[in-house]
Amino acid sequence: MSNPQIVSNLDVMMGKPVVSGTRITVEMILRKLGAAESFEQLLDAHPRLTREAVHAALRFAANSMSAEVVYSHPRKSA
Repeated sequence: MSNPQIVSNLDVMMGKPVVSGTRITVEMILRKLGAAESFEQLLDAHPRLTREAVHAALRFAANSMSAEVVYSHPRKSA
């Protein structure tokens, strides 16, 4: 999976995937969008971020989640 817009470097944000040339993590983008922040709010808050970079982060996250891994959650007892 080659995506030059999303990079990982141990010297930047402890190796978390970030938008190239920034310290903006894919995780932060997902958290903000998941908290109902709009693309416009995200872009306004981070002037170095582009719409294309946000889309690249979403593609990266989707590709990462497509790995054959089962995520189990503990069941709540009744």
